Amino acid sequence: MTAFERDPDAVLAELAQLRAADAPTHGGRVLSYVYDSGVAELDDLAARAARLVQPVNGLDPTTFTSVAAMESALVGFARRAFHGGAAGEPGTEVVGSATSGGTESCLLAVKTARDVWRAAHPGDERMPRLVAPTTVHAAFHKAAQAFGLALDLVPVDPETGAPEVDDVVARLDHDVALVVLSAPSYPFATLDPIGDVGAATAKHEIALHVDACIGGFALAFQDGLPEWDFRVPGVTSLSADLHKYGYAPKGVSVLLQRGRDRQRHQYFATTAWPGYPVVNPTLAGSKPAGPLAAAWAIVRVLGDRGFDELTAAATVATAALREAIDGIEGLRVVGEPVGPLFAVRSDDRVPEDRRVDPHHWADAARATGWHLQLQPGMAQADGSVLPHTAHLTVTPVTAQVLPELVPALVAAADAVRGVAPVDGGTLVAGLAGGLPGGADALAAASASLDSDGAADLLAAAGLLGGDGAGGALPERLAPVLALVEALPGPLTERLLVELLARVVEPRG
Repeated sequence: MTAFERDPDAVLAELAQLRAADAPTHGGRVLSYVYDSGVAELDDLAARAARLVQPVNGLDPTTFTSVAAMESALVGFARRAFHGGAAGEPGTEVVGSATSGGTESCLLAVKTARDVWRAAHPGDERMPRLVAPTTVHAAFHKAAQAFGLALDLVPVDPETGAPEVDDVVARLDHDVALVVLSAPSYPFATLDPIGDVGAATAKHEIALHVDACIGGFALAFQDGLPEWDFRVPGVTSLSADLHKYGYAPKGVSVLLQRGRDRQRHQYFATTAWPGYPVVNPTLAGSKPAGPLAAAWAIVRVLGDRGFDELTAAATVATAALREAIDGIEGLRVVGEPVGPLFAVRSDDRVPEDRRVDPHHWADAARATGWHLQLQPGMAQADGSVLPHTAHLTVTPVTAQVLPELVPALVAAADAVRGVAPVDGGTLVAGLAGGLPGGADALAAASASLDSDGAADLLAAAGLLGGDGAGGALPERLAPVLALVEALPGPLTERLLVELLARVVEPRG
């Protein structure tokens, strides 16, 4: 028998202690990141399904045929949910892959579009463009950087969060490899004008991807929306996460492509080495089958009726929360969100002393155990400014906690009404004043910064422990977001990289 250095139960007890410090993943107190169905049986089902395939390697579905069967079933469910037609029907065939999450689905959609564009433009030395609204998910920034596309962002209306159709269409040209629209967008839950833009992209023979990662499996079971999926002829691909409103554990998503020939550009294949032939539809080679099995089991058990009921519960809870926020003086919802999520901004239509800053509001709610997500404001290329907001993701379990949640949100607003937003400029000046060289040193840091220099800036901002190895974020996040808004973007990004890198560095 193998000798163990530590007792397994003691190690698991240590893990339980670590988990106790996490934000709660169940019970509806975290309104971002987690998607709680409120049905304990689904969690148990997912765990049992994942355990059955724990040793399976998803790399090779010809060896582990269960992987092929589960992926086929999930893609078939998604294809039906998003009106993709049946494979083999001329002009409507939709095929797809299961991926590790929304980011991988988005990356693969962009990689596919780039390779299709290159095949159609042999010898063209231009860098292809990816056209998308400012609100497109950050995964497409990553994809453009990774696969060598120029990201061409179209400003959105600060009031609605939606781009103008004409503004998107005006960007269309032969160097556009892909247009991306959201259903809905993450920041504001806006349903982008997919039908109208799709008509234009189809006319120009330009690919259109619909990013439905966050809300797709909720919108698919929601009535009264404009057509936004494969019913729009111009849509060539669509991504949707099963670990969000499919209620599966992280991480499993699907990427659907219109047409087998198009989807084959998604693959990587090589025989140019002495090992086994490598053929990957996704970025990963070896991969766990657990999330896939969990999603497959949940979809099989719930069926359309189960998804209808869970979507209805989330929709009712969303309406109730929006009504409650409409009744809070000083706050208002951004635009007309369609998904079971939305963003809340300060209501600039009331006097300043009656306004509620959404970041102060989120901090006040967090102090009482309710976690809202803070989103920074930003200036767009046309000079218009998107407001800073608090983001709320609503799930079926939210309906069960409304009697506690609504009073907590009202009380949090009352506690901070009239408190001015944190002045990021003042924070930046204070940060520069605490550095040798002052503002000049801070400006120079935007151009070049090593790890120790970044750590010094983080420590000056109170975001690193005394040993410089990392530390907990402050109790109030509003000042952190104010710094994010006020510092130059490249400097902010460098500091955030350093912060997260140091949080996971080994101690000692």
